[in-house]
Amino acid sequence: MANVVLSLMAHPDDCEFLCAGTVARLVQERGWEAHIATMTPGDCGSAELDAADIARIRRAEGRAAASRIGATYHCQEERDLLVFYNESTLEKAIRLFRTVRPNVVITHSPSDYMLDHEQTSVVARAACFGAPIRNMCAGMGHAPHLDTIPHLYYADPIEGKDPFGQPIPAGFCVDITRTLDVKRTMLCDHASQREWLLKHHGLDEYVAAMEHWAAERGRLLGVPAAEGFRQHLGHSYPQGNLLAELLGG
Repeated sequence: MANVVLSLMAHPDDCEFLCAGTVARLVQERGWEAHIATMTPGDCGSAELDAADIARIRRAEGRAAASRIGATYHCQEERDLLVFYNESTLEKAIRLFRTVRPNVVITHSPSDYMLDHEQTSVVARAACFGAPIRNMCAGMGHAPHLDTIPHLYYADPIEGKDPFGQPIPAGFCVDITRTLDVKRTMLCDHASQREWLLKHHGLDEYVAAMEHWAAERGRLLGVPAAEGFRQHLGHSYPQGNLLAELLGG
């Protein structure tokens, strides 16, 4: 059975911005299967299109970006600014986990600039813990429960800071120099967001901001580009740093 990495983020383009370089390395160098999931279809991501139209576009962008590395895109079909940790979102996340059966899960920082990110982080954490529990969501038509809790990692928050502007240090960083080009291409596949920022700001801040942060994290390793992570090491979660073992850091 193939090893599997699952990125569960809030919106289309979050994975591409925060952790796609690492996911690409697992696929390209280690032969892992990859899944990129979002809690919402990005239905508030336009100043011109209505929710249904922009959601349709952004789902297609998510699929296109994932296909660049042979990954599968999933949408949990929550709605922007309405992502909450509750019974429904957790049940859907556990269904996803039991279907794709990840060894590694990457999600948002528990502390970030917006609540969709923070709530997604909570849902991913709970699903990692709950998906192996036999009686959790029993009789709901799920695939069999997981054998073990997956390794859980939190990507950097946006700009590496908490809601109060204080820096959140990375626990470790992964060199993405070799996959920066595909990360950039994947991010550019989310053209609706790139065009929105071009219209409002007059320059390509979308990609430039990603590259700037990758360079900032790269300086910690002495490489051109990197992505930062922290590992969830609470009781019963895996303690070995599998990402660092596989990819260095």
